[in-house]
Amino acid sequence: MTIKTWLLGSAALLSTLSSARAADAVIAPEPEPVDYVRVCDVYGKGFYYIPGTETCLSINGYIRFDTIVAGNPAVNLEGDEYQASTSFRSRLNFDAREETELGTLRSFIRLQTTNTSSADNDVEIDQAYLQLGGLLMGYRDTLWSSGVGDIEDGLLTDTDLVVGDFNTNQASYTFAANGFSATIGLEDDATGDVVPDVHAKLVYLGTFGGAYLSAVYDESFNAEDARDAIGLDPFQFNGVDVFPISLPNLPTRLADGNNDAFALKGGVLLENLIAPESQLKIEGHYAFDPTIYSSIAGLASTSSISANNPNVLNPTPGAVPIFLEWAAGAGYAQAIGKLGVAVSGQYGETFDTQFFGTLPSGQFGSFATEGQYYAFVGNLGYKFTPNFASLAEVVYRNVDFDRIGDTDQVTGFLRFQRDF
Repeated sequence: MTIKTWLLGSAALLSTLSSARAADAVIAPEPEPVDYVRVCDVYGKGFYYIPGTETCLSINGYIRFDTIVAGNPAVNLEGDEYQASTSFRSRLNFDAREETELGTLRSFIRLQTTNTSSADNDVEIDQAYLQLGGLLMGYRDTLWSSGVGDIEDGLLTDTDLVVGDFNTNQASYTFAANGFSATIGLEDDATGDVVPDVHAKLVYLGTFGGAYLSAVYDESFNAEDARDAIGLDPFQFNGVDVFPISLPNLPTRLADGNNDAFALKGGVLLENLIAPESQLKIEGHYAFDPTIYSSIAGLASTSSISANNPNVLNPTPGAVPIFLEWAAGAGYAQAIGKLGVAVSGQYGETFDTQFFGTLPSGQFGSFATEGQYYAFVGNLGYKFTPNFASLAEVVYRNVDFDRIGDTDQVTGFLRFQRDF
């Protein structure tokens, strides 16, 4: 074999091996560009498409720190005895939406944790509900106290003096057109029977602000509910220890089998009427019978001031609520650059309430009395940045039961909050 023949053979062999190796090689395709974060502007700011889907998701919330001071409800509140505590709250809102042929499909979850110096750190699902078009089902603020923006959810201060404010399971349907909306809803009243509470609501939103009218039928409200809501711990009126028992006209209603109740509420919100960046809110209610929807927190401890949203079985945890036959209030809020100022006030009259204790006259036993209630709130806020602000607020409450006397309480807090 000549050198020339050997070289030609080697070249052919190498060519064959090279071809075989090339056939076995795995060539990875170039990755296709993927837009991992796509802005979804259909539902406003803060929404992004979940990768690979047409569902838009928003995650937002806040972190808040409060220093709270309150007159001690366990002593004569006209004295200098005060409680002080701190509270830390974090909140995450998860809001997922997409369009379907039946309307917007939405799911909302609010995860919240609150820690106070007088209580353990509690983590809870504060709200969770789903919507399809006008249909809503889930757990959130009762229809009686929830609404669109500032139209229905109380007066314009942080302590918004809402009557009947608690969370409950519910289902509702809302029809909306041309600024008007009408809602009919059912709520679980935790009685265990098959008849729910029934709500109806009309709302109008316009360039001036808005207005609403609500009605609620409380299917079952009895003396035991009243005792649970008021609480069994003693508290002081005019230096006298008294124990709340019930609302005295309920036993007669129960004997007749008529333990239901009906209430009406309405309000109007006027924006930029008095000055630019201003809001004026007027709101009132009337309850034909005692109902949990007419209760409002009265004398409170510092822990109850910072408590998470209550529920239908315990509407004002740690506080002495007051059952108002009627009440009317007004609030005004004004923004001036980074500064914000708000004031609100409320007056009402209570249903007859039954107590057990010793009257100032020395009489001991069970007695019924009606009362007058009023409250004032004022606050001052400042925005250091668009997402970091402080708020200082002071609240004064007074209740005067005819046969006992009057007592009052001053509470307040200083807050720092970071929104995201």
